[in-house]
Amino acid sequence: MDISNLFDLLCGISLFMFGMAFMGDGLKRVAGSKLETLLAKLTNTPLKGILLGTGVTAVIQSSSATSVMTVGFVNSGMMKFRQAIGIIMGAILGTSITGWVIVLSSLEGGSGIAALLSTATMMGIVAVAGILLRTFSKRRSNVGDIMLGFVVLMVGIDLMSSSVAPLSQSEKFVSILTMFSNPLLGILVGAAFTAVLQSASASVGILQTLTATGVITFSTAFPILLGISIGAAVPVLLTALAASVEGKRTSCVYLLINVLGVVVVGSMFYIINASTGGFSFMSITMSKVSIAAVNTLYRLVVIIVLFPFIGLIEKFTCFIIKDKTAEEPDEQLLPLEERFLPYPPLAISQSKSAIFDMAKKAVKSVYCCFEALNNYSTEMFEKTAKYEKLADRYENDIGTYLMRISRRSLTKEQNADVFKYLHTLADFERITDRAMNIAFIARDNHEENIIYSEQAGKELDVITSAVREALDLTIEAYTQEDWKSDGRIVALTASIHNLCGAAELNHVKRLQAGECSLRQGAGFGELLTNLERMAVHCSKIIRALQEVNPNSYGIHAANAIKASLKDNNEGKAFEEYSAKYVI
Repeated sequence: MDISNLFDLLCGISLFMFGMAFMGDGLKRVAGSKLETLLAKLTNTPLKGILLGTGVTAVIQSSSATSVMTVGFVNSGMMKFRQAIGIIMGAILGTSITGWVIVLSSLEGGSGIAALLSTATMMGIVAVAGILLRTFSKRRSNVGDIMLGFVVLMVGIDLMSSSVAPLSQSEKFVSILTMFSNPLLGILVGAAFTAVLQSASASVGILQTLTATGVITFSTAFPILLGISIGAAVPVLLTALAASVEGKRTSCVYLLINVLGVVVVGSMFYIINASTGGFSFMSITMSKVSIAAVNTLYRLVVIIVLFPFIGLIEKFTCFIIKDKTAEEPDEQLLPLEERFLPYPPLAISQSKSAIFDMAKKAVKSVYCCFEALNNYSTEMFEKTAKYEKLADRYENDIGTYLMRISRRSLTKEQNADVFKYLHTLADFERITDRAMNIAFIARDNHEENIIYSEQAGKELDVITSAVREALDLTIEAYTQEDWKSDGRIVALTASIHNLCGAAELNHVKRLQAGECSLRQGAGFGELLTNLERMAVHCSKIIRALQEVNPNSYGIHAANAIKASLKDNNEGKAFEEYSAKYVI
């Protein structure tokens, strides 16, 4: 093998890896978000997870991509660690499909119909179809990319095969391969080679190519395949660097399953081989087909053997990677995964979960400030401050993330969702600001020993009860995306406006009558303003839901709906709330 053969080999490896990546990217784009959404939702049992992981990996032809995606789901809280184990197992099995794709390059043509099945003919047809689709059809350009990626992959395989053919005459090369018959050495070489390439499919493909030399035997290939399965964990482990504890566990379970597979299945194989005097097939010469078959069979056996022990694998992984001294759930922010940005439906779904969590924290901040107002404590003041800070961080993080999503190619529905979340984000944050203002008033009242009159206290109780209901209705409507709830919330907001106006008027009368001092009432008006603004923010949030209602087309349609509700439901609701909340 001379220098030209070496360059041909390197060129072939490059084309092979580029073609595999290009084809995989095309497959992802054709599949859209469906495969990723399935991964996130249809994994309620380990068996379903394995089947789903196998199917998704077979389509995108990368166990690392599937596993990294799964780490993202777990890290963002969209999936539990136990659910991820099944998907990881399926990904380990599904990645073997690439070996069977490579087998196509071994098809030889004959004459007549057989000639149409040859690799050269097939590549020519696929290449022409791919370039036509990519050039003249925007809707089918992704399919063209898949075809062209497949052709480049096959050309790379052919180039590698021709470049390594002279090695069959090299005694030095044959002697090196004989060394790999040592299981430990073969496993180490396979693991190291795959760790460098960061692709099990690429490593298996190169091993299949080396079968062209005619010197790859089963005893040489099998330990290398075992090592390849371990080395494939490197790109997945890299994703654990910035992941949560659960994300780190998901990354490590990929390595753990592969190591257990090598230890358990590999040990059983070699123990039986030694005790029986040696299997007769250990010295057979391998082909591309036999490499693909052994690779798939080994991975399948690993999954079957380890499947009953998923619970133990979960416990062992949790034992290795222990929980940190965790913050309380209320002190945590749901992470927004960078990995999901190329998949807008997933990124939007994650943003939705985060903003729903922000909304719940906003309500808690209001409840805490009301508790501080009625019965002041440092604990309630600090909790209100904590929720306000969390809301500030959420507004910044979610807003930035949504803006990055909006730069992607989105459907009309996805654009509407991004608009809705951006539009309402500030209102939820302003609610926590209002809660913090009330907490400061409560603290000042406590420090200055200010006590409201009995009548003022009763009025505040009525108004705060009405604001609580407005918040609860808003959160219910928002999380269920029920814009029709607008009738009640707008009516209640109008009722709160009247209640605050009446309370302020009564406060002035009490001042004139000498029933309240200026010192007692200094913050009363500010308190009423903050309560009223909370209700206004609730109405603004619902208005945003109106504007993105699928049956409406912008603000004018939303106003028309609002007018209709005002004529019917809103008027009745306003009368009910006016009777329910009275000062």
